[in-house]
Amino acid sequence: MLIAVFIYWGWDSTVTVNEETRDSTTSPGRAAVTSTVILVAIYLIVSTAAQAFNGPEGLADQDDALSILAGDVFGSPLDKIVIIAVLTSAAASCQTTILPNSRTALSMARAGAFPKRLGEVHPRFQTPHTATILFGVLAVLWYVALTIVSENILFDSIAALGLMIAFYYALTGFACIVYYRRELFKSAKNLVFIGIAPLIGAGMLTFLFIKSCIDLSDPANSESGDSWIGLGPPLVIGIGMLLLGAVLMVIWSGGHREFFRRKPEVVDPAVAAAAPASK
Repeated sequence: MLIAVFIYWGWDSTVTVNEETRDSTTSPGRAAVTSTVILVAIYLIVSTAAQAFNGPEGLADQDDALSILAGDVFGSPLDKIVIIAVLTSAAASCQTTILPNSRTALSMARAGAFPKRLGEVHPRFQTPHTATILFGVLAVLWYVALTIVSENILFDSIAALGLMIAFYYALTGFACIVYYRRELFKSAKNLVFIGIAPLIGAGMLTFLFIKSCIDLSDPANSESGDSWIGLGPPLVIGIGMLLLGAVLMVIWSGGHREFFRRKPEVVDPAVAAAAPASK
């Protein structure tokens, strides 16, 4: 389940670029839902077609099922098309790792929750270049460091990332209900889309987070099988990162109390001033 959460992570990239999107109040949300539906359809079609063609036995215990299918379906040299597709997917995955983080940093920096430097926008490309470069470098360093230590630890880090994704997605679901609590019962649509649906999603992810923490506490359930302070590496990495975030938040709150005391109902004057006049 954590792998599934990791696989579907990235669709929210369309939401994080709302400051760069026309009709930013509606387009990013629709794009997020549309991209999720397309992603589900692709996974279902590919997995069904693969098993229909080669059978589940032909794909069992295979680390590179796509390569096997490409050779059987296309033959050589057309099977290299799949390699190109995988490389393209890898490039897109890198973008969905860096882009949401840099845009989130931009938003948080503008709101006073991050250093202002991360909110800088390049005068030519109109993108948060400082945040993009920072998170790109951090991603490369993290990947290289874990690869050097062990490839199994790299897989453990994916499970750890799944823990963190489940945590903040669940938190977002609960926050949606709290933030829009006065709007919930104004219509049936509101009740379903900003009440019931977020609650169900947040509940499922909370259960997944707790259950996974219990399972990953046993080192035998990790990819590497190693024991870190008596626990599995994914649990140590995931909880460690969450605790690090909490510590940094407490440190930041000491010198930037205005952000933590703000009223969320009040629009930021800077944002209101920059918004184009409605026609």
